[in-house]
Amino acid sequence: MRTLDSGRTALVLVDLMDRIVALPLAPRPGVDVLAVSLELAALFQAAGAPVVALRVERPNVAEQPPGSALIGEVAAVADAVLVKRTIGGFHGTGLHELLQARGVDTLVFGGIATNLGVESTARAAADHGYELVFVEDAMTALTEAEHRSAVALDLPRFGEVVARGAIRFG
Repeated sequence: MRTLDSGRTALVLVDLMDRIVALPLAPRPGVDVLAVSLELAALFQAAGAPVVALRVERPNVAEQPPGSALIGEVAAVADAVLVKRTIGGFHGTGLHELLQARGVDTLVFGGIATNLGVESTARAAADHGYELVFVEDAMTALTEAEHRSAVALDLPRFGEVVARGAIRFG
């Protein structure tokens, strides 16, 4: 069980966009990640903790591919939506400044892909000194091996990997 302080914790959801959620993903489909992420967002909202949604845009193109907007339900529950143009969510997005202005020192992560957008954002977050929590069932990757490697080897070096049911506010 992981008890969090709602005044110091934010949920960060990475790349929950139509075109990414629709990809063939593993170990779980994107719609399952979306459902758990929305559950988490409702929990955070009820506790008064912020929900930040990140979405990627391809740099230097006139028009983004179809499905590049956040899924509507994610946009609706997000307190802030930030656009990233790199794999990670800190570079050039104002994410750190937003979190600092809200007094956040702990980040809870969900999104796609575990070993790409989530892990890259988490590595930068660790560099900034945030405490990190990863909700394993709120993440997935392009392959099961990539997801399992990230949650077993990489992410535990930066924070704690938990299941959705372990998240509580105290």
